[in-house]
Amino acid sequence: MNKFYISMLTFFCLLLGFTTSISAEVIHQERSLYRNILVDDKGDSRCLKFNVKSNKTNQSCLYKSDPQRLVFNYTKLLFSGLLLIEEPKNILIIGLGGGTMSNTLHQLYPKSIITNVEIDPAVVKVARQYFGFLENQNITSVIQDGRIFIKRAIIKKQKYDWIILDAFNGDYIPEHLLTQEFIQETKSLLNKDGVLSANTFSVSDLYAHESATYKSVFGHFFNVRNYKNSNRIILAANGKLPSLTLINQRVSALKDRLTPFGVDLEQVSNQMTSTSIEQDWPENTKILTDQFSPANLLNN
Repeated sequence: MNKFYISMLTFFCLLLGFTTSISAEVIHQERSLYRNILVDDKGDSRCLKFNVKSNKTNQSCLYKSDPQRLVFNYTKLLFSGLLLIEEPKNILIIGLGGGTMSNTLHQLYPKSIITNVEIDPAVVKVARQYFGFLENQNITSVIQDGRIFIKRAIIKKQKYDWIILDAFNGDYIPEHLLTQEFIQETKSLLNKDGVLSANTFSVSDLYAHESATYKSVFGHFFNVRNYKNSNRIILAANGKLPSLTLINQRVSALKDRLTPFGVDLEQVSNQMTSTSIEQDWPENTKILTDQFSPANLLNN
């Protein structure tokens, strides 16, 4: 009997040791004005989370052994924007996370001006301290609500070659950054051949409404998505969408530069579908506006 208990005790000790070895180690945790923020290490991965009650809350992750190699599929899909614009000189990113996109773009285009807008100062602090977010004379961070920044940028008559919308509050995209009015304001900041990339979801009750809203502002756009996960990128242009021939030329010119970051640009291009070829929402879909908010829609 004693041998049995000793064996069981040994088993549970080994099991506990195994569980401990693969569990995440929390290295930072705080409650900001806007959210719960947590940073944890698990093996070679370090991740930023915005809601500690859920396991599906990773906002940004990096490989500690290879920080430049991108972790998330959606981040890789965002580089589809480079297939619509050459050498973006002025880039605006709404939503910082760990600063992964900003850092990567700086490595690709060190002379480009990159402005990061983040509402939560705690997120900026964490990005600097734990994710190597780089700031210099060409890379700045502005602590401000994304829509307020857009409105003030319009007054200042600022223009951007590439605008990336990647704001997330832990549950979804903030609703005031989903409306037709906001998208119109954002489009007005684009240069003549400017590009907008919006990180959103392919599995969402708002999918059709977001799609209809973007089309109402930009006309046809590219859906960029990997059907193995729930992310999609809405890729829109201020001008005419490029032909398949031009996209393939851009892939050939850029793919080797993106390989060190874990981005297969040829694969990304194969995941781009123009809504002029495939529109997967009804024509009479309700458009999201400041008066008809996403929250009201979901409550119906």
